[in-house]
Amino acid sequence: MPDIQDDIQIQNDPLASMRLPEFRFLMSGRFVFIMGLRMMSTLVGWWLYELTNDPLAMGLVGLAEAIPAVSLALYSGHIIDLSDKRKLLLKGVFGYLSCAIILLLLSYSFSHGSAKLLIVGGIYSVIFFTGIIRSFTGPSFSAILAQLVPREILANAITWNQGTWLTASVTGHATAGFLIAAFHTTGTLVVICSLIAIGLFLVSKLLPKPPVAKQGNQRTWDSVQEGLNYVFRTKEVLGALTLDLFAVLFGGAVAMVPVFAKDILKVGPIGFGWLNAAADIGAISIVVILAFRPMKKAQGKKLFFAVGGFGLCIIIFAISKVFWLSFIALLLSGILDGISMVVRGTILQLKTPDDMRGRVMSVNSMFINSSNEIGQFESGVAAKLMGLVPSVVFGGCMTLFVVLTTWIKAPSLRKMNY
Repeated sequence: MPDIQDDIQIQNDPLASMRLPEFRFLMSGRFVFIMGLRMMSTLVGWWLYELTNDPLAMGLVGLAEAIPAVSLALYSGHIIDLSDKRKLLLKGVFGYLSCAIILLLLSYSFSHGSAKLLIVGGIYSVIFFTGIIRSFTGPSFSAILAQLVPREILANAITWNQGTWLTASVTGHATAGFLIAAFHTTGTLVVICSLIAIGLFLVSKLLPKPPVAKQGNQRTWDSVQEGLNYVFRTKEVLGALTLDLFAVLFGGAVAMVPVFAKDILKVGPIGFGWLNAAADIGAISIVVILAFRPMKKAQGKKLFFAVGGFGLCIIIFAISKVFWLSFIALLLSGILDGISMVVRGTILQLKTPDDMRGRVMSVNSMFINSSNEIGQFESGVAAKLMGLVPSVVFGGCMTLFVVLTTWIKAPSLRKMNY
């Protein structure tokens, strides 16, 4: 009986996973690393728009990163399941640090009068390489969780993992705006390089995390196909990933925030930084609440309502011409997106066998990359063809259409509880 009571206490402890030293090292390292990456993405969007004055240029950033990330996703999952995940993480974070240093050198060259075209080409090249690195690093961060915490507190660890990522995003986006205003591009990149280096040091504190199970002489394609088959057989996982893919593909307005900030709302780098951080502020707020008061039932229905509300918020943001209303719309979209992220992440982790985590997380990464980065490209193209405001309104409407269609086509997801 005491053992059962202890298990119940552990499961009801909102800080259960954070009491484990290795998990704290991972979360600390991920926090400063993601903070640096979000600062980098904020900076690159602002920098490119200053160089080109073209919304499509920012959309192409998403395409440049998504092509290698999506192309390598399935192969990277096979490698992750066969590899020491700590070593993969260290290699990935070091690769990002190298890319940030190259951007720093490019910014220094531009400040001394080099041709803008060469700088723009250099930025896109660096972003392409970050896509390659991301295909291995992103799934590794997710796959390693199950080797750090017991299964009974895995859901708690997932919530804190999401909260850490979102808090870092908020801090990175908002801080980047202030840093750009104060220190310009080169100074901001110095800070970014420093943060990623600290993240590398903290991740190095983890113990080795060898593969859970060997795949023997199984061929690469057979291994990849096994992961894909598992995702397509598990309808709740497939439904959640599909909903996220198409909803964010059409409903993501983040790529166009620099244009709204500069041309419609008429705010500078600081206002731009707060707009960029608004969705993440909302998301981290709800994730912290969910860490202490987790959802107990009807998670599937709540996922649908959250994504539908997200689409409505995007429409409001598109038609707003007032800074505070735009900020609130993005803030609410973040709250709803945070709910979606927690539900989707929990479904994925709880339903994935340990020896297939790399492959399944890579499929998840492929869906995320498709929805975010290709969605960024779609936003840029749509803005070019339809005009900025109509394109974002259209995207929000398409999100609502996807939610309605998935509600009808995926009843098992709608009825899901965990």
